[in-house]
Amino acid sequence: MNQHAASRRALGRGLLGLGAAAAMPAGLRAQRAGPVFDSHLHVIDPRFPLVENQGYLPPPFTLADYLARARLLGVAGGAVVSGSFHGFDQSYLLAALAGLGAGWVGVTQVPASIADEEIARLARAGVRGLRFNMFRGRIDGVDELVSLATRAHAAGGWHPEIYANAAALAPHAGALQKLPAPLVIDHLGMTQAGLPVVLDLVSAGAKVKATGFGRVQLDVPRALESIARRDPAALIFGTDMPSTRARRPFEPGDMELVRQVLGDDLAGRVFWDNARAVYRL
Repeated sequence: MNQHAASRRALGRGLLGLGAAAAMPAGLRAQRAGPVFDSHLHVIDPRFPLVENQGYLPPPFTLADYLARARLLGVAGGAVVSGSFHGFDQSYLLAALAGLGAGWVGVTQVPASIADEEIARLARAGVRGLRFNMFRGRIDGVDELVSLATRAHAAGGWHPEIYANAAALAPHAGALQKLPAPLVIDHLGMTQAGLPVVLDLVSAGAKVKATGFGRVQLDVPRALESIARRDPAALIFGTDMPSTRARRPFEPGDMELVRQVLGDDLAGRVFWDNARAVYRL
């Protein structure tokens, strides 16, 4: 069996479900000796405002819920990412970052009307990125994205993160390549048709989250290999927990897939060094 076939087999069956995380084999834990930075996780705390998105409201997934699973994976830091269901609420994010402490950062969503002073305040609290969720709508232009991202970088040092079908970004690649901070692309760009666009953006300095393997529509092993070949510093790992609306949730087997495709040395960078450089830690 060749490497890609083995990787696809591992992806298809997974090694564990989240519900069986406590029974993770000792051998699998031993292979993951280095620390892990989870570049993409969501906290869904019903104590704070939540907003329905296209009729969807996620079930609770508190910080305690996340940490109970993440500790078994060797996670020692990460990025708490605002989802569509958080709207522009910052209270949940500030509470999560305060509870997590050093080594953890935030990626938030803000309205275009946000004041520079508020961006600076959030930056002091640990927010490092500005997310644009464009996956479930049309992308007619990116002028507002570029304008807000440019201002957020100047006021708070933030970089932009985008959740989109990368294929829809093709007409806007030139503008995205001129952003003042490297663009971070969620979930491998989502589709096979978007992979050439992702690779072009990586060549211009973009970073790509190796996340959401259970929600993408592409050949994950080939995407990982292609992006790493274009720039070994481009890939950053994340669990995407709790994997809201994904066809299947994150499994620890997704981490093993990264190791199988990239090898231990490069996978170690993807699990830790690359992301910490992106988030300036």
